[in-house]
Amino acid sequence: MEIDTPAVADGPELYRITRDSGVLDVNSPYAYLLWCRDFASTSLVARSHDGVVGFVTGYVRPDAVDTLVVWQIGVDAALRGHGVAGRLLERLFGTASRDGIRYLETTITADNSASINLFAALARDHGAPLEVSELFPSELFPDSHVGEDLYRIGPLAPEGATVPDALVGSAP
Repeated sequence: MEIDTPAVADGPELYRITRDSGVLDVNSPYAYLLWCRDFASTSLVARSHDGVVGFVTGYVRPDAVDTLVVWQIGVDAALRGHGVAGRLLERLFGTASRDGIRYLETTITADNSASINLFAALARDHGAPLEVSELFPSELFPDSHVGEDLYRIGPLAPEGATVPDALVGSAP
């Protein structure tokens, strides 16, 4: 498996993986084309001989340039549970940390244990604090969408930095 920057032509595959997941919020196909063009530097795809098998999309918060917001992580059904999402997230952090990113944020619904575990593991592995707070309560959504909690990890040590022993395992 190869991990690299998405190309515009990958947009339809990001849409397919999201749609077929049955759990991710599906954006328009056009939105995935824009992600692959305008946010390629803060997004990644995982490729196998069969094409795109996973992705992570993100962006730098305009009002907090040391913070990368992870928008979506999706993995093809055949490869879920094989560490693809974790590898994508680690690579994204490694790339972003060289550009001055010290915090990762994402929103997760309370029932999404896979994503909760993924981000908790990233915090734990980097010895970084993980803060969880309500961000978008369900009543803000015009449909039956459940609330989204904010997961904020950081400050993260730059890639290759040694994590002090006192911090290892301190995150949930």
